[in-house]
Amino acid sequence: MRVEGLADAAPASPPIWPAAGAARILVVDDQPANIQIVGNVLGPLGCDIVPASDGATALKRLAARPPELVLLDVVMPGMDGIEVCRRIREEPDRREIPIIFLSAADDKDSIVRALAAGGVDYVTKPFDHAELVLRVRTHLALKAARDRLKQLAEDKDELIGILAHDMKNHLGGIQISAKLLRGRMAQSDGKLEQLCENICHSTGQLLSFVKQFLANSAADHEIVLKPKALNLNDAAALSVQEYQEAAARKSLDLRAVLPAEPVMALGDPNAVAQVLDNLVSNAVKFSPPGKKITVTVRAAESGGECVVEDEGPGFSADDTNRMFRRYGRLSARPTGGELSTGLGLSIVKKLVQNMNGELACESAPGQGATFRVRFPKYSN
Repeated sequence: MRVEGLADAAPASPPIWPAAGAARILVVDDQPANIQIVGNVLGPLGCDIVPASDGATALKRLAARPPELVLLDVVMPGMDGIEVCRRIREEPDRREIPIIFLSAADDKDSIVRALAAGGVDYVTKPFDHAELVLRVRTHLALKAARDRLKQLAEDKDELIGILAHDMKNHLGGIQISAKLLRGRMAQSDGKLEQLCENICHSTGQLLSFVKQFLANSAADHEIVLKPKALNLNDAAALSVQEYQEAAARKSLDLRAVLPAEPVMALGDPNAVAQVLDNLVSNAVKFSPPGKKITVTVRAAESGGECVVEDEGPGFSADDTNRMFRRYGRLSARPTGGELSTGLGLSIVKKLVQNMNGELACESAPGQGATFRVRFPKYSN
């Protein structure tokens, strides 16, 4: 809707937001004449003016189709502009809509309250037409820039995600082929066996990084998990089995201690697998040769618990303070030349929190580390 008709309309100018067509502006004021004046100032500039005479109407129209900008009066009967602004900001998908207060109330208290509620600017009535146009242009341009940056970031994440997934598939295929070759070359030329070993090592490190990058990206974007009943015994056994070969190469005793009865918990199967994968992988990576790693599953009153214990170097007090930070490098270093990205524990923490679980670490320098992960109880 374009509001037209007054003789003192502003002269024609280029559209405020030409790249996106008509900028949709919600004008909220209990005086129709004020809305008409704003329409005559902004309408010829390419703005589509949407009028609302009270707060309730404004919220309904905003819900039906979000505008690019809101011009909002402060003093209105019933719901005032401050409350309207607060309600708009309560919705996550509306927090980026710029709200400019346009009001006759020019006392400092009203201005401070309006800006504190989420307004980006405050223009007092009677306003200068050129000033209003400049304020509106500025905030529409800023919003357009933010939207563009957000889109670019999403495009970048999508592209990197596609590349990482493709890399993971190819690396996995290379690694499997190299392992098969290594097995067949065991009784032949030692140089060929060493080449296969180099391929396995390199692809293993790259594959580990890609997996952790994808898991971190998923956690950052808050992908919705789908909790369901799962047997922690099976999850722990599978994780231990996956790292038996890596543990054997370092002469590590990796074992699972599982109760006779299934331990049922509530969690997303993929997320639980990722949590255990990171914890067991770290234990293997940082344990010196000849040590023991134990993965224990226990039933608990509030759910099920998985405990990963190692006899590695442990953590210092400084390590403990930053172990769950992204890319937080700790004092311990892998004992077999493995890759350490600093992503694993930050991923574990995010995933456990997203499943409403609990994560704790007990460690001291030189005394190994024990990670306890408690998953919520499953109830029929």
